Amino acid sequence: MKIAVIVTTYNRPDALSLALEGYLSQNDKDFELIVADDGSTTATEKVITYYQKKNVIKIRHVWQEDKGFRAAAIRNRAVAETSADYVIFSDGDCVPLPDFVGQHKYLAEKNWFVAGSRILLSAAFTLNILREQIPVYNWRMSKWITARIKKDINRLSPFFSLPISSLSRKVTPNSWNGVMTCNMAAWRTDLIKINGFDESYSGWGLEDSDIAIRLIRSNVHRKSGRFLLPILHLWHKENDRTQLLENRRRLDELIQADSFLAIKGVNQYL
Repeated sequence: MKIAVIVTTYNRPDALSLALEGYLSQNDKDFELIVADDGSTTATEKVITYYQKKNVIKIRHVWQEDKGFRAAAIRNRAVAETSADYVIFSDGDCVPLPDFVGQHKYLAEKNWFVAGSRILLSAAFTLNILREQIPVYNWRMSKWITARIKKDINRLSPFFSLPISSLSRKVTPNSWNGVMTCNMAAWRTDLIKINGFDESYSGWGLEDSDIAIRLIRSNVHRKSGRFLLPILHLWHKENDRTQLLENRRRLDELIQADSFLAIKGVNQYL
């Protein structure tokens, strides 16, 4: 099974650098990484080039012109670029733990997509980590317990790997609430079947819910990755939400309809 990790980024090279360090430190390095760049400047390109030269994993850079928040479009371009069987999605401000890719591979199953969880880092903690480029992806549990006591992170429970059966991970197969593309994986054929991400959403908001609904509607169901593959989410200012009301209206239309195809999706790049 060929795996691609698609990491979305926009003008945050310091966070991307730490994320890439996390991927270079994976226990399972049998994957390619595609940085899906939503119009960043050359500072981001320099970071990517630096890590490409390390030759630890295959890293590709897919870029599009900066025309505002277009995460759906750059993810579609990245999906079109890869020939991998299975695609793991994350963001450039999310740092993986060493077993992140391996655990996603372990949970991969036909007719299912996987929704993982995240651990939120505080603003001050994030600033310190990025300033010092602290390798938090390799921290022992004792350090995370201290971080929780200091309120540097919002919760500790996702760090604990619990022996949850495969059946128990499928108890909410048709639930789309809470699915986040900062930690989600799906078969590429399933993504192509639903025409990928819907680029008709404008600006930030609800494109994650949209793709989860359409996957479920196409008979690809949700499998939980809780207590197995959390990701560290670095703090950032809240995204511009001026388009959220319109995106909510679009999502409501999808819920009322019966289609699973994106209006404007990945097929334009294939």
